[in-house]
Amino acid sequence: MKTYDEKHIKNIVLLGAAKSGKTTLSETMLFEAGITHKRGTVEEANTVSDYHEIEYERGSSVYATCLHTEWRDYKINIIDTPGLEDFIGEVIASIRVCDTALLLLHAQYGVEVGTELIWDYVDKYRKPTILAVNHLDNEEANFNKVVDDARRTLGPAVTIMQYPVNQGIGFNSVIDLLKMTLYRFPANGGKPEKLPIPDSEKERAEQLHNVLVEKAAENDDTLMEHYFEKGSLDEDEMREGLKIGMLKHQVFPVFCLSAERNMGSGRLMGFIDNVAPSATEMPPEITEAGEPIPCDPAAPACLFVFKTLLEPHIGRLTFFKVLSGEIKAGQELVNEKGNTSERLNQLFIADGKNRNPVERLRSGDIGCTLKLKNTLTNHTLNDRSFTGQVDPIHFPPPKVRAAIEARSKSDDEKLGEVLAEIHMEDPTLEIEYNRELKQVILHGQGELHLAVTKWRLENIYKMQVDYLPAKIPYRETIQKPAQASYRHKKQSGGAGQFGEVYMKIEPWYEGMPPFKEHPVRDTEEIALNWGGKLVFNNCIVGGAIDNRFLPSILKGVMEKMNEGPLTGSYVRDIRVSVYDGKMHPVDSNDISFKIAGMMAFRDAFHQASPQLLEPVYDVETSAPDTMSGDIMSELQSRRSIITGMDTLNGSQVIKARTPQAELDKLYAALRNITQGKAKVKAQFAEYAPVPGEMQKKLSDEYRKTEVVG
Repeated sequence: MKTYDEKHIKNIVLLGAAKSGKTTLSETMLFEAGITHKRGTVEEANTVSDYHEIEYERGSSVYATCLHTEWRDYKINIIDTPGLEDFIGEVIASIRVCDTALLLLHAQYGVEVGTELIWDYVDKYRKPTILAVNHLDNEEANFNKVVDDARRTLGPAVTIMQYPVNQGIGFNSVIDLLKMTLYRFPANGGKPEKLPIPDSEKERAEQLHNVLVEKAAENDDTLMEHYFEKGSLDEDEMREGLKIGMLKHQVFPVFCLSAERNMGSGRLMGFIDNVAPSATEMPPEITEAGEPIPCDPAAPACLFVFKTLLEPHIGRLTFFKVLSGEIKAGQELVNEKGNTSERLNQLFIADGKNRNPVERLRSGDIGCTLKLKNTLTNHTLNDRSFTGQVDPIHFPPPKVRAAIEARSKSDDEKLGEVLAEIHMEDPTLEIEYNRELKQVILHGQGELHLAVTKWRLENIYKMQVDYLPAKIPYRETIQKPAQASYRHKKQSGGAGQFGEVYMKIEPWYEGMPPFKEHPVRDTEEIALNWGGKLVFNNCIVGGAIDNRFLPSILKGVMEKMNEGPLTGSYVRDIRVSVYDGKMHPVDSNDISFKIAGMMAFRDAFHQASPQLLEPVYDVETSAPDTMSGDIMSELQSRRSIITGMDTLNGSQVIKARTPQAELDKLYAALRNITQGKAKVKAQFAEYAPVPGEMQKKLSDEYRKTEVVG
């Protein structure tokens, strides 16, 4: 395969809502460039990019897939991405390493829900953007409405580059405003006929052409001077101005497509070649230390890993972008994470499941390699003469969770290993081994995300698993002081067991006054791993209990705080004062006082008006204003407290405090009532008291399990 220099490599990410036609467009681009000899279709499950079994079954993309074309002495690397929010991690990683975003808009539906979410990340990374209105042969196509919709969402940078002459069922012609030419496509698509603009369209075409010229001129002082001098710009000047505008995020050119009928892809690829910026023209990547990494083939080699994939019968595939320098097959680089060496035994350009071997890759290019031992997504590999870790991709926090368990106990250990592999591929799927809840919990981006994970476990790894409701990490505390004593006495021949403990427990809070009912000999303040504190006062006088037994009493208290008397949850924020007791000269020992301390604490706890606490989250929901009433009703039905409302970018933002027990159901409900238009963020806020009826129900359920146990 030909080696391209950094100026002739263009990296494009195909973005858009589900069914906008990304995979179909990628097939058309590969076919037009002669990379493939037949266009595959999603319906026939024979496309280059959707090649995983789950994608065949679903009929849509689940993974981001790397492809490439070669068009008029340029290499175009393409990453085809999923269109659903549940797989947003694949989208974000692809946006990060590509230099131009190609955002597809459905000619009937315009800016859809998925498009808005994707745009947030394109805008965050300030990627030059091309818009392509696809499905212009749809009978409900409405180009003008789509453009207006795009301007409302993306802003005034949306700039018409082409418009359709006859959208709808008979679509076959577009007017190109850069070249001021009418392109008419044959019935089967492909290379169009170039024709003069008809008289009926000249006035509109001239008006839009002038707008395009002004857009090209306004981003550069020199071009603006030329525009004032000549009243226009030539084609090359317009290309230069459009590129500058794209780099400044001030111009989003709009193209026309019917990807399914192969109409418009060639002109689009030509624009990518001539105008879309290469990696050398983009701002350089930045290390975590804030140092730029120039896209220079003469610089030391540096590559950034943006994707890891485990392929059956092949092993680990590592996808990367060469940020600087040139890499060769067999080259050894240093992984900045752990300072380990990795040898790039083979280098490939990927086209879906096909890998084309290459000897070298230059800065700005995207490739993959096999079987790196210690390198994962977000890692940086460098030449030994250069050090610097690239700022990592920041993935969004998970939105839903479920506990998982293998149906067969013999698969328990294997399940952990498999989940670790899946997380290696998909960093947005988080695995939590929660000792407190005694569950393995999966945290994902949505119900579909978790469903696909289950499908993979059962169909790829041949493991039968079940999803269960994830338990809530409740906390227990008390609301008033209480006292109790407990005598532990056991005689079984020979030395027995004896220990008696008197204690008082109180709700602890920061700045509470010292304990004064009994003299305090010493105090131990313990910051609990699960939050809150235990303050333990030794108030023993007169030798009622030897000091050597106090640690055992504390151990007994801590043991009961690890499994609270109310629901078995962790106990927090209590002051314990041991003020009296008895011991036996022969039978007293550590175990006796540990048991006595634990049981005295339990009895006092039940008398101290116990309170169950639940985790509560700050939830922020953003959606169109017309939906705010339904959203507020849903929040309030989930025990949420509305804390504020605001307006941002034309959306209504509703803030609330919501218990974690309601969060998983809330995400699904909000997605349903807003048709997916709600954007929801949640962050842990505090522990708050559980309602009395709910506390009684949970406590009763726990007592039943104790009896059964």
